[in-house]
Amino acid sequence: MKLHELSKPIGSTKNTKRRGRGTATGQGKTGGRGMNGQKSRSGGGVRLGFEGGQMPLYRRIPKRGFTNIFRKEWSIMNVSDLNCFEDGTEITPELLAKEGKVKQVKAGVKILGEGNLEKKLTVKANKFSKTAIEKIEAAGGKAEVI
Repeated sequence: MKLHELSKPIGSTKNTKRRGRGTATGQGKTGGRGMNGQKSRSGGGVRLGFEGGQMPLYRRIPKRGFTNIFRKEWSIMNVSDLNCFEDGTEITPELLAKEGKVKQVKAGVKILGEGNLEKKLTVKANKFSKTAIEKIEAAGGKAEVI
């Protein structure tokens, strides 16, 4: 059997209903929209969440919490991810972005201590966790805060 010999199983696809194409089709005249009213008109209908004038659910429920507009979003990277670099490399946020290890440098790069580091590296980042600093220095490298 070849790809061009394949065919769809019978009944797997149906033709779409062609509405408003005459009374003989069974979907003519009003096209399945009923008689009059808002939903029978073109462009008619109500917006999402509208409850006919009743106070909608999203306005009945009380608001909770708040969003800190000064929050900083850090691009995070684990110590184990730094093993792909060669010994003695100076790692900066710009290098990580260029290599594609970090999608984008947001407020800066934070290095976390997940995994193990086998290489001696000089890591320059905006923030470090305590365990990350310990693991970098245990491998013989340096952790510098920019």
